[in-house]
Amino acid sequence: MTEFEKIYEAYFGDVFRYLKGLTGNESLAEELTSETFFKALRSLKHFRGGCDVRVWLCQIGKNCYYSYLKKHRRREETAQPEILETLPDGEASLEERLIDQSEAQRIHRLLHALPEPYKEVFMLRTFGELSFSQIGEIFDHTENWACVTYHRARNKIRKEMEDFP
Repeated sequence: MTEFEKIYEAYFGDVFRYLKGLTGNESLAEELTSETFFKALRSLKHFRGGCDVRVWLCQIGKNCYYSYLKKHRRREETAQPEILETLPDGEASLEERLIDQSEAQRIHRLLHALPEPYKEVFMLRTFGELSFSQIGEIFDHTENWACVTYHRARNKIRKEMEDFP
């Protein structure tokens, strides 16, 4: 098995989940994941190991998605995310609220209305299942910056949900 095949097997699922969370569209995520690994194969000789391979692949995937957006000039509707965070004070968890379709639409709108970098950090953590350290590497910031940004994004979503029940 070649080195690239090992990378492909080890990280395909992570890159796909990240892109699915970013795009909200399974077929687009599959297409972008394939493009990501194609570009990674062409660029593997230039990878210096300055960051985790998963982070490098997610950066390539993110750039593929941004190129797609520029080319198509529109955002895809998001699929129903599996947000595992709970609301404070014993309120219904977000996943329970996703059961209600109108509530799911509302959560999607709130998530996509978040300004950058909150939106992307939240998606990397929630959908991409990346560590704060890995997210910090993607943005060339510290692990602490990624953690604080994620929690601020989560609090913005919670506040909007509390303000407009």
